[in-house]
Amino acid sequence: MKASSYLIPTTKDDPQDAVVASHKLMMRAGLVRKSAAGLYSYLPLGLRILKKIENIVREEMDASGALEFQLPILTPSEIWKESGRWDKMGKEMFRIKDRHDNENCLGPTHEESFCVLVKPMVRSYKDLPINVYQIHTKFRDEIRPRFGVIRSREFTMKDAYSFHLDDASLDETYQKMRQTYRRIFARLGLATIPVQADSGNMGGSASEEFMVVSPIGEETLTLCDSCGFSGNIEKTPVVKKTSLASKQEEESIVETPGQKSISDVAQFLSVKEEETLKAVALSYDGKYVLVFLQGDRELNENKLKNFLGANELRPMGQSELTRFGLIAGFIGPGFAESSDLLILVDSILEPNFPYVAGANEIDKHKKGVQLSKYYDFSKIQTLDLSQSKEGDPCPNCGHALKAEKGIEVGHIFKLGQKYSKAFEISVLNDKGKATLTTMGCYGIGVNRCMATVIEQCNDDKGIFWPVSIAPFEVCLVSIAKTQEDIARVGEVYSSLKQAGIDVLWDDRDLGPGFKFKDSELIGFPVRLTLGKGFLEKNEITILNRKTMEEKTISGSDPKTLIEEINSLLRSLRKELDDRTKEIG
Repeated sequence: MKASSYLIPTTKDDPQDAVVASHKLMMRAGLVRKSAAGLYSYLPLGLRILKKIENIVREEMDASGALEFQLPILTPSEIWKESGRWDKMGKEMFRIKDRHDNENCLGPTHEESFCVLVKPMVRSYKDLPINVYQIHTKFRDEIRPRFGVIRSREFTMKDAYSFHLDDASLDETYQKMRQTYRRIFARLGLATIPVQADSGNMGGSASEEFMVVSPIGEETLTLCDSCGFSGNIEKTPVVKKTSLASKQEEESIVETPGQKSISDVAQFLSVKEEETLKAVALSYDGKYVLVFLQGDRELNENKLKNFLGANELRPMGQSELTRFGLIAGFIGPGFAESSDLLILVDSILEPNFPYVAGANEIDKHKKGVQLSKYYDFSKIQTLDLSQSKEGDPCPNCGHALKAEKGIEVGHIFKLGQKYSKAFEISVLNDKGKATLTTMGCYGIGVNRCMATVIEQCNDDKGIFWPVSIAPFEVCLVSIAKTQEDIARVGEVYSSLKQAGIDVLWDDRDLGPGFKFKDSELIGFPVRLTLGKGFLEKNEITILNRKTMEEKTISGSDPKTLIEEINSLLRSLRKELDDRTKEIG
């Protein structure tokens, strides 16, 4: 491909709304252009990268035995209502009515669609297991699209769904997908960590996210250097480090004018934040809950939603607080309880410790509050509702956890029979008895992988792509003016193409500095320079973009040049191959 007949709209300046490296560089390198908030058009170079990622995903999925389909993006509301997720998906689902007033949505995921499709095709245990997948466009009405294609409203996803006769078969495919995912990400040049995760709206008994450690990650990972435990903070169980030092203190009311936050109250009364009670009053699906936490802890909304089976949580409004006699900033045990208000206590709270808590009066708190005097702990529900944090004991070995930010690039789920029950997907077992199938689900964010690679592979000059997904493996930069010189460079270009080398010839009528900067910004793994040295002495300079190491060779023999290029490309591929071989 010649650059003079290609479109390479690079820019020098970062876009004003871009704050992360991948967003800035995708725009500057001419890979994408913004259409609207959370919507991006892929330009030729960007699309080549995206298709190479898709091909790696497809090759590994096909090698695992999965079968590729393509389903409609527009899905009818009936199937979502049948599964119970039409309301549960919330405002992130794009909903559309057609001219006949039928409700539809732009699929954010396709469990329901695949269930309806596969159900009449599987009748016997001999038809199972089956793993079906697609690489297709998905939609999510993000309230705050950001970070370019990392969190967008339209995106490309590989989603797969497996159907099984029993849990043993599901686990076998789940482990195969786990291995397949690790191979995919290794081939993309991504270093991923599988972490235990919350299943959210997907449901099911278990799930793992494949995370890439990154300071821009929106997820927080909890990692143990001792035993290798890894989890998403939303899922990680909180283990109490040590009991609070016992002390005797009579309950008393103290004036705390204007002190509403935990930090303010703790400082005002000269106590540690962990010695205070935090009360969180929430509404969920028309019902109400009050959660007591240790003052230095944050509520883990995912744990609470899973326990309640709630679609959405929101803080109580003033009228709702008034209804239950609650005063924001001063809530504590001892208010007039109502059967309409569920009270939950976090499991790390100590029933007999004298905490500082709200006094249920404006500008007043209580000291010496023991929960056991207000609640019967044999009846009240105590459960793990707080968010894990750095330094907490590992739930496996007790070693202190460390926290890292991470970007999620893939997620696998054991769905169990949630959707099989909803759609009554059953087969005849070997005894001729109808048996409900069990399911798995496996997703990869293709666009997100592209951006995440850039987050890992960039420097002050631009991107350095892993050779497996680079838009072109080699960029030939020529500095020639006369037709005779251009023809000489053209001969080299032709020999490279004939040798099967994936090469872009930058033959544009631009200065050498501009071409060099463009090649470094876009991130072609190998650059050949055919300039004055080539025209006068047949010398060609070969640059390794990742290391910026240069080598000058004689270009008089095309075979020598081709072997040098292939040798460098082999070494770049070997780095990825070695990672993949380690996985198996």
